[in-house]
Amino acid sequence: MKDSLSKGISPSKKNSILSVILVNYNGKDFIGKCLDSIEKNLLGIQSEVIVVDNHSTDGSVELLQNRHPNIRLLRNHENLGFSKSNNLGIKASNGFYILIINPDTYVYSDAIRILLTEIKENSDVGAVGPALLNDKNNYQLSFGGRIGFFSELAKKLFLNRLTKCKLRKNPQKRNVQWLSGACFISRRDVLERVGMFDERFFLYFEDIDLCTRMRKSGWRLVYLPEAKVFHQGGASTELKKLNSRFHYRKSQLYFYKKHSSILSLFLLKFFFSINFIFILFQGFFKRSHSLSDRLRFFKLLGKKG
Repeated sequence: MKDSLSKGISPSKKNSILSVILVNYNGKDFIGKCLDSIEKNLLGIQSEVIVVDNHSTDGSVELLQNRHPNIRLLRNHENLGFSKSNNLGIKASNGFYILIINPDTYVYSDAIRILLTEIKENSDVGAVGPALLNDKNNYQLSFGGRIGFFSELAKKLFLNRLTKCKLRKNPQKRNVQWLSGACFISRRDVLERVGMFDERFFLYFEDIDLCTRMRKSGWRLVYLPEAKVFHQGGASTELKKLNSRFHYRKSQLYFYKKHSSILSLFLLKFFFSINFIFILFQGFFKRSHSLSDRLRFFKLLGKKG
């Protein structure tokens, strides 16, 4: 499929130390505040900011054009998803370092400089990510270990709560297996060597997949809680939640096929079959969604690729 851009994606002529890439889809309520915080953090840093818009219809494009005329705005004619849109932004950028960040974030003072200093001073670091905080100033899980069926089960049952508790009591720098795509800085050459984001991930797990490939190529990934970023996250309406749930399961299944054992994949599919039956029966009591919205979950089980 052709890249559906109304503007070219060739890099600008002026070289930068840091290129900031944001993918926007109907983010009018928060992207302005996000960019304000980024611009404050970029003072004194040779940088550029690129926003890749996925055919937003909420007026966020007009807001960007009026309030932030200095950014580079790439406009897609359809929603190409997180992976492909980030890749388009990276290709259009010229920075030696790349900051991938969600528009529903707010960067606290000096966070970008702290992350940039860490990756500059350690040549074996492929990417570095900050602590992500929610609206109650509690730590979100913005990093993790290896992904597999049993490890994910343990996380859901008790490890996630334990990790959040540890982060609150004793936040410290550490090497990790993956970093959240909500915010991290990487080296351009590392991204290019590992193939950037896998565009078969429309949404979810693309960050973990990218980090897994970085780790396999010998790069360290660092969680640096001295740098702090607020992250809103979440979907608002019930329809969005159902669609989000579908994309999460689709990406999870693809990730397991790429990186996990045959046993983990089998157990995941078995869990899916039970989970999807629950989703289907749940639909009988909610007339707002058609049967096809729920039946499409079962099609995932038959996909080979």
